[in-house]
Amino acid sequence: MEDMEGNSEKRKRMSCGLYSERPQNLKEDIRAALEYGFHFIVTQLTHKEFLKGFEGSPDAPYVLGRTDQSLKATEWGRLVVGELSRYVDLDSAGTESGRFQDVDVLEQELGFASHLGVPAVLIHLSGPRNLQLARIINDKLYSDRFNCSIWLQMPMVHISRNDPIGDLEHDTWDWWNDLRTFCDYDKRVGVVLEIPDIKHLPSTEEIDRWIGEPVRALVLKASYFLLNQYGKPVLPKALQEIVKRFMTIDVQYVFHLDIEVSDHSLYVKYMSFLGKKLYVCDTMAEFVQGCEDFLQNPLQPLTEHLEANIYEVFEKDQVKYDTYQKAVNVALERWSSEEVPVIMVVGAGRGPLVQAVLNVSKVLRKPVKIYAVEKNPYAMNTLAHRNKDEWNGKVILVNEDMRHWQAPELADILVSELLGRELLNIILLLLNKHIPGSFGDNELSPECLDGAQRFLKPGTGISIPKQYTSFIAPVQSLKIFNEIRSNRLPDKPLRQFFETPYVVHLANYYQLAPTEPLFEFHHPNYERDNRRFKSVKFPPQARAAILTGFVGFFEAILYEDVTMSTNPSTHTTDMVSWFPIVFPLQNPVHLKAGDVVRVSFWREETTDKVWYEWCLESPFKSSIMNPHGRSYSIKKH
Repeated sequence: MEDMEGNSEKRKRMSCGLYSERPQNLKEDIRAALEYGFHFIVTQLTHKEFLKGFEGSPDAPYVLGRTDQSLKATEWGRLVVGELSRYVDLDSAGTESGRFQDVDVLEQELGFASHLGVPAVLIHLSGPRNLQLARIINDKLYSDRFNCSIWLQMPMVHISRNDPIGDLEHDTWDWWNDLRTFCDYDKRVGVVLEIPDIKHLPSTEEIDRWIGEPVRALVLKASYFLLNQYGKPVLPKALQEIVKRFMTIDVQYVFHLDIEVSDHSLYVKYMSFLGKKLYVCDTMAEFVQGCEDFLQNPLQPLTEHLEANIYEVFEKDQVKYDTYQKAVNVALERWSSEEVPVIMVVGAGRGPLVQAVLNVSKVLRKPVKIYAVEKNPYAMNTLAHRNKDEWNGKVILVNEDMRHWQAPELADILVSELLGRELLNIILLLLNKHIPGSFGDNELSPECLDGAQRFLKPGTGISIPKQYTSFIAPVQSLKIFNEIRSNRLPDKPLRQFFETPYVVHLANYYQLAPTEPLFEFHHPNYERDNRRFKSVKFPPQARAAILTGFVGFFEAILYEDVTMSTNPSTHTTDMVSWFPIVFPLQNPVHLKAGDVVRVSFWREETTDKVWYEWCLESPFKSSIMNPHGRSYSIKKH
């Protein structure tokens, strides 16, 4: 959105719905809601009131609800979420015949919703036992003729939390977790959360856990709003903070007007205001917009050339190049020899690191001899033009693979940037750039630098980067689990897709523990053995959760105290070049409060390839995944 002066205005789109109980004229009710600014309504599709006019008619047995001609098919499919009858309770302690009657009603309502073509049906959960309900939902989801999503509505905080005389405190996350487990984590099943009042707020950790779930909407009661000095409704700051937290994932907002309201539009306008006021569009958020939770296979860095648009996206991360320039600056400041230092930039791409070295040379007024080594012939074309037009021929260009080039002299400083290609989808190309890869070593940085270190002067040669460490943490992300499961190719076993690590910008996830260090690499590395093994134990779980895999980050020391990091606790500010890497588990693991997660990782290699293996040791033992790189490996040639 742009204002009158052309300034770009960053905001989050706030899609708002309105509860509308059994309106007499559905079309008119929707028209009014749209005029107020709402985007859809939530309303019952069947009710005994809809039988009025059919009393005593022989046609009465055929009447289920409103006629489907109340709206056009496109309006049913775009503007209505169907709310199912609240009185239906399949899991109550009633009679068997009563349960069968409720089953018939529920199946009939679900079938009618599917017939109408509404995008979603909303079902209220009122208690912890929902096995019978889950069976009906699961049956429908596996029916070829059912085409609706399921929204399960429940309180974010149950009233038992604040009952001083109650014996049992309910955690509604358990209600949700049980039901979606019975439904095999189907991605069409989502959750709708009723935001609590200001006196009964959830903890930060509880909100974090919900952020890792497929939350489709938040329910806001009008009675929770305050009136500001202008008489307009505003949310208390604590509830604003909850809304802000959920802006990291795409949720909608459903309004329950439980008090008399004169102007419905004020609530929609206020949410639009919050979408501007609370939305944090930092460098990373702007860079990755539209790519959240999109799976990318880690690249094969030694077998592919990059295209011009890929280099262009890479080069937008100025923070990374500034950090590299600082490292080179420190190294050259400490250069005391009278000889001109020889600097080799390997994997030079289109020359941003070469430019960084020249910048330092100019600022410090220290001459340097620069080699730019790049195997991509098309990037070499760019380097040749830059060397002529910008660098005055100061750079010696070498079109060779760093692993095989025979350098005419040894280098004092070796600067490496290994580029990585990660295609997000056919339309959107948003890529990460790599020194050591998203996990520090997943793109053969150790092997490439080991091959290039023969260029360095023994004992005195400096490698930039000097050292990097990978970190991992347990993660809950049913979004990623379902993305992997649904992306399966028909001619490949499902196991293969769960034994592959993925580079992902995580949004809809819950990190279950702080990161722990895993593998460490140093350069130069004259032992040249990059196999690794480590077993990592995490602190006991504070609350129940679902473990779906492990997320990986890295910290790198470029030189001395100049560092780069994707580790959340030390992340380099505004650096956007790397997304985390995710190592999935084939089956979600239910964790109870107090459970201890322990995982083992291997980094193995042969003369042809490098691969990871991993397995869960606690609280349950899993099989070792990806043995001998059967599903995923990184080629050395």
